[in-house]
Amino acid sequence: MIHPLVLASGSPRRRKLLEEAGVSFTVVVPEVDEFWPDSDPVQAVELAVCKARAVAKSRLTGEVVLAADTIVRLRGRVLGKPRDDAEARAMLSSLSGAEHTVTTGVAAMPAPEGDPLTVRVDSRVRIRRLTPGEIDDYVATGSPLDKAGAYAVQDERWNLVERVEGSVTNVIGLPMEETLKLLETLDKTWNQHARRR
Repeated sequence: MIHPLVLASGSPRRRKLLEEAGVSFTVVVPEVDEFWPDSDPVQAVELAVCKARAVAKSRLTGEVVLAADTIVRLRGRVLGKPRDDAEARAMLSSLSGAEHTVTTGVAAMPAPEGDPLTVRVDSRVRIRRLTPGEIDDYVATGSPLDKAGAYAVQDERWNLVERVEGSVTNVIGLPMEETLKLLETLDKTWNQHARRR
C-alpha cells in the first residue's frame, strides 16, 4: 500500500489478519449501528460502506479507509452479533449440526470522501453437533458476544467447526485474498487519477 491505511473496525480478528499479512494500518472504530433486521446478504456490503464513510469523513486526504461487515445466514435468516447470552444460546442451538453461509462485505475508499470499492465473499460452514451443556459452557466464556453467528472458526479450544468451503479468513471476518486485491486496485486507480491531474 502506498497510501496510509485506516482500519474502520474494532475487531481484534481483523487487526490480526492484517498484521499477519504485513499490512501497516491505524485503527478507528466507527460509530455505526450494526444490528440490521434485513435478511438480504447485500447488507454486509452496505454496512461495510457505511462504516468506511463514517470514518473517512474525519480523516486526511491521502488516507485509505478499509471496513468490513460479516453476517451469518441460516435458512434465510441473518445471524449477526448476538445482543446477549440468551440470543447467543439460540444462535448456537440453531447452528448446531447445520450448514450455513458466512458473508463478508468489504469496502475500501479514499478519505475524506470518495467512491468506495467493494467486494462480497461467501463461504459455507458446517458446525458440529453441540450439546446444550457445550453451548452453555461456550456462552459462559463471553466469546460469542462479539462474533457474527456467536462462534469463532479459529477457536481451537472449542473446535466448533466441522467443515469450511471457501475462504477461512472470510469466516474469521476479513477475506484476505480479496481484501488485498481490493486495496491494490484502489491504489492503482488512485495513482492513475493523480497522474491525469
